[in-house]
Amino acid sequence: MDRVLLLRTIPLFESLGDEDLAVLVSRLREERFEAGQTVFSQGDEGDAMYLIEDGAVDIVAGTGKQRVTLASLFKQQYFGELSLLDGAPRSAMAVASRPTVLLALERDDFVDFVRGRPEAALLIMHEIGERIRATNELMTRTVTRNVLEEEEEKLSLGARVADKVAAFGGSWPFIFIFGGFMATWMLWNSLPWAFDPLPFMFLNLFLSTIAALQAPVIMMSQNRQSSKDKALAVNNYQVNLKNEVAIDKILRGQAELMQRLTSLEQRLVSEGKSARPTTA
Repeated sequence: MDRVLLLRTIPLFESLGDEDLAVLVSRLREERFEAGQTVFSQGDEGDAMYLIEDGAVDIVAGTGKQRVTLASLFKQQYFGELSLLDGAPRSAMAVASRPTVLLALERDDFVDFVRGRPEAALLIMHEIGERIRATNELMTRTVTRNVLEEEEEKLSLGARVADKVAAFGGSWPFIFIFGGFMATWMLWNSLPWAFDPLPFMFLNLFLSTIAALQAPVIMMSQNRQSSKDKALAVNNYQVNLKNEVAIDKILRGQAELMQRLTSLEQRLVSEGKSARPTTA
């Protein structure tokens, strides 16, 4: 594949013209790695980005038993592009999974390119702005769902009855009504014409029956509440995960934008100084 087209696959450079891309291609350095050879380790200085011209690379985090492959990259893909902007230490390790040919673009070469071509720097800034705008659109998308309403729509008639019985059985009106019923029953059966005299055997049977029926109904309602709590927890996890990813993208986008603005400002300042007339 033409290296100019390969370089154009990187979002930071896709808006550049062929002439600018040709300049960047001239600064690419070819590196070859055998299978299992480390391209860079976690914590190394971020001094270059890499394009895979042939072969494959695994991005790995952790060591030993906790070693995890984060991504497997193949021909015409790239990695380490953020090092061109901030030069921060590598957050993961890159290992060639088979014989691989990489094209490396050094950060110093990229900085020199930006300083020498302010128009290209503006195009790169435009791309960064587009990525930030896409991140903002992601932030405006709603992933929160009304989980309780969805659960209510799926309830059967028996589950609805169980919820209402449990709700009423745990309320003050139930206590007052039931207390009044028992007081009336005992007063009435204390009179000579009582049909359930002391020790109120029929009342005991009635109360035992109600308790036996009420217990499983309340348990049904509690199970329904557990399902609702689980659905709420899953939804909260999804929202938190979306926010975490979106915030991370915003921070990365802002870092890229600030880097480009700083470079452009330095370039403009240097051009302004060189354009000033000197006095004898």
